Amino acid sequence: MTSLRVVVAPYAFSVFSPLTHCKPPVSSPFLAFRHSSSFPTPVLPRPSLLMASATNSPSQAVPHGDVNSNANVLQLIQAHQEKAARLPPAEEIKTLLNHSTRGMLSTFSQKYGGYPSGSMVDFACDADGSPILAVSSLAVHTKDLLANPRCSLLVARDPEDRTDLVITLHGDAVSVSDKDSTAARTTYLAKHPSAFWVDFGDFRFIRIEPKIVRYVSGVATALLGSGDFSKEEYQAAKVDPIAQFAKPVTSHMNRDHAEDTKLIVQNSTSILVDSAYMLDVDSLGFNVKAVHQGNTYKLRIPFPRRAEDRKDVKTLIVEMLQAAKSHF
Repeated sequence: MTSLRVVVAPYAFSVFSPLTHCKPPVSSPFLAFRHSSSFPTPVLPRPSLLMASATNSPSQAVPHGDVNSNANVLQLIQAHQEKAARLPPAEEIKTLLNHSTRGMLSTFSQKYGGYPSGSMVDFACDADGSPILAVSSLAVHTKDLLANPRCSLLVARDPEDRTDLVITLHGDAVSVSDKDSTAARTTYLAKHPSAFWVDFGDFRFIRIEPKIVRYVSGVATALLGSGDFSKEEYQAAKVDPIAQFAKPVTSHMNRDHAEDTKLIVQNSTSILVDSAYMLDVDSLGFNVKAVHQGNTYKLRIPFPRRAEDRKDVKTLIVEMLQAAKSHF
């Protein structure tokens, strides 16, 4: 698996763009890094924000300092996010796909001369990470796939945020065999329990067998950078075992412990954020949407160590809260 390099780039999306209010010193140009084996290519200095790192280092609070200016806030964010531990890219991508249920299927249109055609579809990934779809023989995309099995499935972590992670899985659609149909049905209904129509006579299950999985963090920013994985790299990656608890953990924290989350973020980043909303959780930490002086940031908050199970997540959050209370 290729290594991941840090990407430093500005937000283009206005909701997440405090960067128009300040400029970094010309003497400290930022560099753009991409997911590749080549050396990073420098870009001209411009308002920039470091949003991620693949460095799996322990959680440490950045020394407190003057955070009254936007420039200082961006510097603190940069210093913190450089060290924030996160899952390896292939694991994060496979984990996101495993917990996603809807995406944009692109096929080659038979009706319109082979031009790309898009359809919103529900899916569920099997144990190898291959998306399983329940399709009707009456659907246009089914007819397209029968004529040409090459397709792609696009999934966005946050469809409302253009700067967040977007994944495109390229592959071939194949019909699920009779002997595998029961397993495919079980996999699909586990994610879509109300999909009674899968047993209708005109429905069948298909599997998209991955060839290439590409990811990009969005418009003019790079939370994870960008790159792609082969079928073998993608299938070899593991689904993070803690991510399955993200919904109950984040719901509980946002509903009952919003002030505690804010305090943890303040201590971890040394920025006196006005609010912090927990977005998701994995073995190495969690992501938040934080507001500071009217500007919104998505930040990675690392755990002090890897979480072993759901109970351990609670233990780590309590430890982080206690540490935060000792500083504030």
